[in-house]
Amino acid sequence: MEKNFQAVVVDNKDGNFSVETKQVFLEDLSSGEVVIKVHYSGVNYKDGLASTPDGKIVRSYPHIPGIDLAGTVVSSEDSRFKEGDQVIATSYEIGVSHSGGYSEYARIPADWIVPLPTGLSLKEAMIVGTAGFTAALSVQRLLDNGMNPENGPVLVTGATGGVGSFGVAMLSKLGFNVVASSGKKEAEDYLTSIGASSVIGREDVYNGKIKAMDKQLWAGAVDPVGGESLAAILSKITYGGSVAVSGLTGGGAVPTSVFPFILRGVNLLGIDSVYCPMEKRQKIWERIATDLKPEALTSFIYKEVTLEQLPNELPTILEGGITGRIIVAVV
Repeated sequence: MEKNFQAVVVDNKDGNFSVETKQVFLEDLSSGEVVIKVHYSGVNYKDGLASTPDGKIVRSYPHIPGIDLAGTVVSSEDSRFKEGDQVIATSYEIGVSHSGGYSEYARIPADWIVPLPTGLSLKEAMIVGTAGFTAALSVQRLLDNGMNPENGPVLVTGATGGVGSFGVAMLSKLGFNVVASSGKKEAEDYLTSIGASSVIGREDVYNGKIKAMDKQLWAGAVDPVGGESLAAILSKITYGGSVAVSGLTGGGAVPTSVFPFILRGVNLLGIDSVYCPMEKRQKIWERIATDLKPEALTSFIYKEVTLEQLPNELPTILEGGITGRIIVAVV
């Protein structure tokens, strides 16, 4: 590998915050048993937060963000991996307290690495990324709790975002009637093209009022939004249905009551993709490569950028104007 190489570095010296593409060395990277030549990464909400001085994501500076990466093993001190292996690394502490995927090379603990499953290319794995993995985890939990297409329609909130888009596509591929909720009226064609049976506005989910029990509308939901919207969803889930929640873009407080749980047997399922156990993680990636793999994955790409272009693109994920995924082509 090269003596020095490019990486996006976030720094905060004496209150002077910067996000720049710089030359770094292997010794600048966090420790790990496996060195990976990174081919692709992606942009997630956490990565956008890492690019702001008050994002409260980065533990120490200088730091290389990027919570996702896919590439080829250059060297390994662990017998599970060898030179030339194609691998995926997402979540854990990558891009937060451990140097991440916005670099031509990454050094990652072997316990955090998933072999690239047959059926996915490195680029496809990063189109999916943490967002698609979280969606797949959500779908799996709903299935494990008895949800099936015969139960009725399933709601997906934040449907134009990464988790939402993949939730729509994966549920549709499994034969569900998917109701996609979005604040972007212009996104209806996109959402129907990836599998939504119908598209509704945010106000159709939460209109500013929350009833303890409302009309039963959906057999389940994939919700990366949280907040008051989640409370409204819980009041509208049919008897025995489930909601898989994975985010809080709508806020962390959920002003609900016990009534949906004790009178309708509704299940609230928490989804954590960060510390998901490796055995389950590998099984989910295998499903993403097979029966959960959306058709025409490239249609999920909002924009593809280079490391040099990335510093200018990172803030856009926080502005809510993205439909789909920003992909980073590192090599």
